[in-house]
Amino acid sequence: MSELSRAVQALRRAALGYPEAVEDFPWGDRTIKVRGKIFLFLGQDKETLNLTVKLPESADAALGLPFTSPTRYRLGRSGWVSARFPKNSEIPLDMFRDWIDESYRAVAPATLVRKLAR
Repeated sequence: MSELSRAVQALRRAALGYPEAVEDFPWGDRTIKVRGKIFLFLGQDKETLNLTVKLPESADAALGLPFTSPTRYRLGRSGWVSARFPKNSEIPLDMFRDWIDESYRAVAPATLVRKLAR
Protein backbone atom coordinates (compact mmCIF):
# COMPACT_ATOMS: atom_id res chain seq x y z
CA MET A 1 0.00 0.00 0.00
CA SER A 2 1.37 3.40 -0.96
CA GLU A 3 1.98 6.24 1.47
CA LEU A 4 -0.94 8.14 -0.11
CA SER A 5 -3.25 5.13 0.35
CA ARG A 6 -2.20 4.76 4.00
CA ALA A 7 -2.86 8.46 4.60
CA VAL A 8 -6.30 8.27 2.94
CA GLN A 9 -7.22 5.25 5.05
CA ALA A 10 -6.03 6.94 8.27
CA LEU A 11 -8.10 10.06 7.50
CA ARG A 12 -11.09 7.92 6.48
CA ARG A 13 -10.96 6.05 9.81
CA ALA A 14 -10.70 9.34 11.72
CA ALA A 15 -13.72 10.81 9.92
CA LEU A 16 -15.83 7.68 10.36
CA GLY A 17 -15.16 7.86 14.11
CA TYR A 18 -17.54 10.82 14.48
CA PRO A 19 -21.14 10.25 15.64
CA GLU A 20 -23.38 9.10 12.78
CA ALA A 21 -20.63 9.53 10.17
CA VAL A 22 -21.15 7.34 7.10
CA GLU A 23 -19.26 6.82 3.88
CA ASP A 24 -20.92 7.39 0.52
CA PHE A 25 -19.74 7.47 -3.10
CA PRO A 26 -21.88 9.97 -5.04
CA TRP A 27 -20.39 10.80 -8.43
CA GLY A 28 -17.82 8.06 -7.79
CA ASP A 29 -15.98 10.13 -5.18
CA ARG A 30 -15.52 9.10 -1.54
CA THR A 31 -17.42 11.36 0.81
CA ILE A 32 -18.08 11.16 4.52
CA LYS A 33 -21.48 12.47 5.60
CA VAL A 34 -23.41 13.13 8.77
CA ARG A 35 -27.19 12.94 8.48
CA GLY A 36 -26.98 13.28 4.71
CA LYS A 37 -24.64 16.29 4.70
CA ILE A 38 -21.10 15.97 3.40
CA PHE A 39 -18.32 17.12 5.70
CA LEU A 40 -15.40 15.49 3.88
CA PHE A 41 -14.46 14.70 0.30
CA LEU A 42 -11.44 12.36 0.35
CA GLY A 43 -9.55 10.60 -2.39
CA GLN A 44 -6.33 10.03 -4.19
CA ASP A 45 -4.89 9.54 -7.61
CA LYS A 46 -1.41 8.32 -8.49
CA GLU A 47 0.16 11.67 -7.66
CA THR A 48 -1.88 13.35 -4.93
CA LEU A 49 -4.05 13.02 -1.87
CA ASN A 50 -7.20 15.10 -2.36
CA LEU A 51 -9.16 16.44 0.59
CA THR A 52 -12.01 18.95 0.75
CA VAL A 53 -13.48 20.22 4.03
CA LYS A 54 -15.57 23.09 5.35
CA LEU A 55 -13.42 25.42 7.48
CA PRO A 56 -15.52 28.34 8.72
CA GLU A 57 -12.89 29.32 11.32
CA SER A 58 -9.56 28.47 9.72
CA ALA A 59 -10.16 28.77 5.95
CA ASP A 60 -8.05 31.93 5.65
CA ALA A 61 -5.07 30.29 7.36
CA ALA A 62 -5.53 27.07 5.38
CA LEU A 63 -5.67 28.98 2.11
CA GLY A 64 -2.24 30.44 2.88
CA LEU A 65 -0.69 26.99 2.40
CA PRO A 66 0.83 26.15 -1.00
CA PHE A 67 -1.25 22.99 -1.57
CA THR A 68 -4.72 24.47 -0.93
CA SER A 69 -7.30 26.42 -2.91
CA PRO A 70 -10.91 27.54 -2.45
CA THR A 71 -13.22 24.73 -3.48
CA ARG A 72 -14.77 25.13 -6.92
CA TYR A 73 -18.46 25.33 -7.74
CA ARG A 74 -18.85 28.39 -5.50
CA LEU A 75 -18.33 26.28 -2.37
CA GLY A 76 -15.17 28.25 -1.58
CA ARG A 77 -17.30 31.27 -0.73
CA SER A 78 -18.90 29.20 2.05
CA GLY A 79 -15.57 28.29 3.64
CA TRP A 80 -14.85 25.06 1.76
CA VAL A 81 -11.14 24.43 1.16
CA SER A 82 -9.58 21.84 -1.15
CA ALA A 83 -6.10 20.43 -0.60
CA ARG A 84 -4.07 18.53 -3.16
CA PHE A 85 -1.06 17.08 -1.43
CA PRO A 86 1.67 15.56 -3.63
CA LYS A 87 3.15 12.12 -3.12
CA ASN A 88 6.71 11.85 -1.80
CA SER A 89 5.97 14.60 0.72
CA GLU A 90 5.29 14.23 4.41
CA ILE A 91 1.51 14.39 4.72
CA PRO A 92 0.38 16.58 7.65
CA LEU A 93 -2.11 14.04 9.06
CA ASP A 94 -2.59 15.85 12.37
CA MET A 95 -3.49 19.10 10.60
CA PHE A 96 -5.86 17.25 8.27
CA ARG A 97 -7.50 15.54 11.27
CA ASP A 98 -8.02 18.98 12.83
CA TRP A 99 -9.61 20.16 9.59
CA ILE A 100 -11.91 17.13 9.53
CA ASP A 101 -12.93 17.92 13.12
CA GLU A 102 -13.70 21.55 12.24
CA SER A 103 -15.65 20.47 9.17
CA TYR A 104 -17.70 17.91 11.11
CA ARG A 105 -18.54 20.49 13.78
CA ALA A 106 -19.57 22.98 11.06
CA VAL A 107 -21.89 20.54 9.28
CA ALA A 108 -23.27 18.22 11.97
CA PRO A 109 -26.41 19.06 13.95
CA ALA A 110 -25.73 20.71 17.32
CA THR A 111 -27.12 17.67 19.14
CA LEU A 112 -24.30 15.53 17.69
CA VAL A 113 -21.60 18.16 18.18
CA ARG A 114 -22.50 18.34 21.88
CA LYS A 115 -21.60 14.63 22.16
CA LEU A 116 -18.00 15.40 21.26
CA ALA A 117 -15.31 16.15 23.79
CA ARG A 118 -13.70 19.54 23.10
